[in-house]
Amino acid sequence: MRFGHIELHDRYWLAVVIITLLVTFINSFIGAYERWRITRIYTLLARQFLVWLAVAIVVTSVIYFTQSADRYSRLWVGMALLVSFILSAGVRIGIQLLLRRARQQGRSLRSVFMIGPGQNITHVGRGMRNSSEEGYRIAGVQRLRSVEVDPDFLSALSRRVSECGAQEVWICVPLEMGSVVRAIFYALRHHTAEVRFIPEFRDMQLLNHRMSEVAGQYAFDLSVTPMNGVAQMLKRLEDLLIGGLLCLVIIPVCLVIACAIKLTSPGPVLFKQYRTGVNGKNFKVYKFRSMTVHQEQGEQVTQATKGDARITPIGAFLRRTSLDELPQFYNVLQGRMSIVGPRPHALAHNEFYKEQVESYMKRHKVKPGITGWAQVNGLRGETDTLDKMEKRVEHDLWYINNWSLWLDLRIIFLTIFKGFINKNAY
Repeated sequence: MRFGHIELHDRYWLAVVIITLLVTFINSFIGAYERWRITRIYTLLARQFLVWLAVAIVVTSVIYFTQSADRYSRLWVGMALLVSFILSAGVRIGIQLLLRRARQQGRSLRSVFMIGPGQNITHVGRGMRNSSEEGYRIAGVQRLRSVEVDPDFLSALSRRVSECGAQEVWICVPLEMGSVVRAIFYALRHHTAEVRFIPEFRDMQLLNHRMSEVAGQYAFDLSVTPMNGVAQMLKRLEDLLIGGLLCLVIIPVCLVIACAIKLTSPGPVLFKQYRTGVNGKNFKVYKFRSMTVHQEQGEQVTQATKGDARITPIGAFLRRTSLDELPQFYNVLQGRMSIVGPRPHALAHNEFYKEQVESYMKRHKVKPGITGWAQVNGLRGETDTLDKMEKRVEHDLWYINNWSLWLDLRIIFLTIFKGFINKNAY
């Protein structure tokens, strides 16, 4: 397309190979080849865009640092990336739509035989119907009423699985009935159907739960942080790059705010207070002072309320626009906070709410953030009721369970339009 003929110089074929390898490697690295047929289309496109953006950055950097800019057509590089993105995304979306249509017509479905107590089967079956795009259908059901299973029951179960021709068997039992899993699994040893164990954790608040292997043993991870290994490195790199860039941009704004605070009320420019950080470690958070200097009684921390007399005129503006949070970018560069994460609360509030809200302290499995999923969903300001705090914690845990680089970028983008100015910020 660029040169009007199919013959390319060897250096362009080398570029094609490098681009192809980079796309393949980055897709594999972020898990983009896993379950992409059932990933939502907008998520798929966003993930693809990030992959191609990373490839574009690497390719242009290599060309620049090897001083090869005069040997490659910039238009060719841009067209190669654009056309390959359109083709790749188009094929994936096309396959998704074809699969979705086929499954709506009852084709390309995997048959499942479900075993477990009635309520568990109902719960899993409802989830199956809500995720119809994954292509499962119920081929048979065997209800369990107790943990006692005799040989006749197991023999009949094995026969029923054979007769219905199920491709998968799902054992859906609560943890207290775990003893039957081995007996059922053994009874199905002659079958070629895939067997899955779907435990019921009742009302347990799980965090980033998954199956893992530790010390040579299989483990159900019930509450673990997603910020380990590569994810931790990516998160830190995101904070350094975006945080460093924003720090340069906001320096003039910070100087103006500092002068305004100093000229309008006596006291320091910055407000410093200990907050709970990652893994429960305390750190000193920085904010522009928005209140008159006052002394709290003991360890009490009084939340700001609407019309609070302690708030200075300039402080009201800073709080309403969230400009009082700007010094926390220094906390980000220190490595004690992240740009995106659960907002840190005062130590006294942590001590109170950890006894009132289940899984409250699990929000400290990641670094606290300047902005977060709760904030862009309107959960800001005073938490004067337990219900408000529960909703904030619920959103914080959802963020931790669903963390991705794309989600962070989305929250940063939404903060620009939703996070800075909010009716609850006072």
